[in-house]
Amino acid sequence: MIVGFDLDKIFIDYPPLVPSFLINRMYKKKSNGELWYRMPSSFEQKIRQLSHYSLFRPPIKENISFMEKLAEKNQHTYFLVSSRFGFLKKQTEDIVKKYGISPLFQDLFFNFKDQQPHIFKNEMMKKLKINVYIDDDLSLLKFLSKKNRDIKFYWFNKKQRAKINNNIIAITKLSQIKL
Repeated sequence: MIVGFDLDKIFIDYPPLVPSFLINRMYKKKSNGELWYRMPSSFEQKIRQLSHYSLFRPPIKENISFMEKLAEKNQHTYFLVSSRFGFLKKQTEDIVKKYGISPLFQDLFFNFKDQQPHIFKNEMMKKLKINVYIDDDLSLLKFLSKKNRDIKFYWFNKKQRAKINNNIIAITKLSQIKL
């Protein structure tokens, strides 16, 4: 089985004291009812670069520990598929190295060519032949689930555990994933 994971809010948290809804509001939009992510201006990119250093992005230790156990068993193929934009390349490379995330996966894929995140991830689902994918962005998962009906998606969130639709299940802990 081929399993994919997102990075942010799965293994690396948002900055403390900054509400998630505010971060999401700053970059996720709907354009004519379609999912669309806004590329930050040059000034915003500088701010986001600063906010993506490890000092402001703590590891989610419980999830990293769970992933270490999965990787140790070596029963499946694991990929990290993150839609982080290219202006965050250095910060991303530094943080995955610092938190020991790289060795847990067969390969890591980032959106450093700045495609729309949902388009990038959809292409990666097909290219990597993903069977299971875990992400914290429900809007993105709803988009992906319509395009990839054979993939089981898990929406990682802190509030709800339930079946969202035929191929999206909400979970509150990574250990709730059925592989």
